[in-house]
Amino acid sequence: MMQYDYLIVGAGLYGAVFAYEATIRGKACLVIDKRPHIAGNAYTEEINGIHVHRYGAHIFRTNERHVWEYVQRFAEFNHFINAPIARFGDELFNLPFNMNTFHRLWGVVTPDEARAMIDKQRAPFRTDNPKNLKETALSLVGTDIFEKLIKGYTEKQWGRACEDLPPSIIRRIPLRFTYDNNYFSDRYQGIPMGGYTQLVSGMLKDCDILLNTDYFDFIRSHGDVAERTIYSGTIDAFFNYRFGPLEYRSLRFETETIQADNYQGNAVVNYTAGDIPYTRIIEHKHFEFGTQPGTVITREYPAAWERGMEPYYPINDEKNDALYRRYQALAGTRKDIVFGGRLGCYQYYDMQDVIIAALDLAGRELR
Repeated sequence: MMQYDYLIVGAGLYGAVFAYEATIRGKACLVIDKRPHIAGNAYTEEINGIHVHRYGAHIFRTNERHVWEYVQRFAEFNHFINAPIARFGDELFNLPFNMNTFHRLWGVVTPDEARAMIDKQRAPFRTDNPKNLKETALSLVGTDIFEKLIKGYTEKQWGRACEDLPPSIIRRIPLRFTYDNNYFSDRYQGIPMGGYTQLVSGMLKDCDILLNTDYFDFIRSHGDVAERTIYSGTIDAFFNYRFGPLEYRSLRFETETIQADNYQGNAVVNYTAGDIPYTRIIEHKHFEFGTQPGTVITREYPAAWERGMEPYYPINDEKNDALYRRYQALAGTRKDIVFGGRLGCYQYYDMQDVIIAALDLAGRELR
């Protein structure tokens, strides 16, 4: 093996952005990933001409002009706006909670009417010291929104009853007293035309890449492959779980090709009832306004995480955050390795956050 300036562990957005910044500065980079593809959780694969988001819906959004202009270097973005629907039984509601939601719930038509109804419903539950998520949600929005749109979905997502979840998970609930169904308020939004895999491929085009490559197996026989390592895997696994494993929630995806031009009429439909095992159905063609014959859908099932499973959502409660700080201190003793990204920092990141973090790292590393 030749020597590289950087070994980059993880071919997702974090690793790809840093790799691009390093290569345009003349650094030699080797990118490895244990998966058989690049782009991490943003990976899109083409099925019948439709770009399928393999690991759940990824809608790019940012308020930062420099981030928006940065991603435009690698792909043209469309004008997709995220406007998910929530389904509870045979009832459909707009998300986020807005005037369309409130009208569907109570028949109110003005913001004052909606506020009055919410205040009436939450009045019996108001408290300054909620003991759990249920008490928090009821004190913020009352019974109807909690029972139809929060309870079942949240319990599926976390695998625990709302009474057993900490209030910190849901400190605030965004209520919008307009008829705007745009889920995000960010100035820039869209989906890369051609999919995220194409976007990340543009970032990595001048790097050497090894897929299906486990870092620990690789480094045993190539310990001197690079001067520096950028590691975006799980930080506890790197240290062989010395202090015990950090906790995550995982996901299972069930993708199906359907012989119909339009299955659900929307890119994302959330299923908020507790008796439906999945949290949402994604119909991928709607991300790019597709007109292909046939369609592809994905049902998303939350799952308890165990070692060997893919970690998706860090459980940032007091116990796990304290455990992460111990690993963070241990990581500080490794001057040859930088830990970053969602798993390396044990932090949930949106895509824009990942890009900003990678650019910040590049600014420090490549001065």
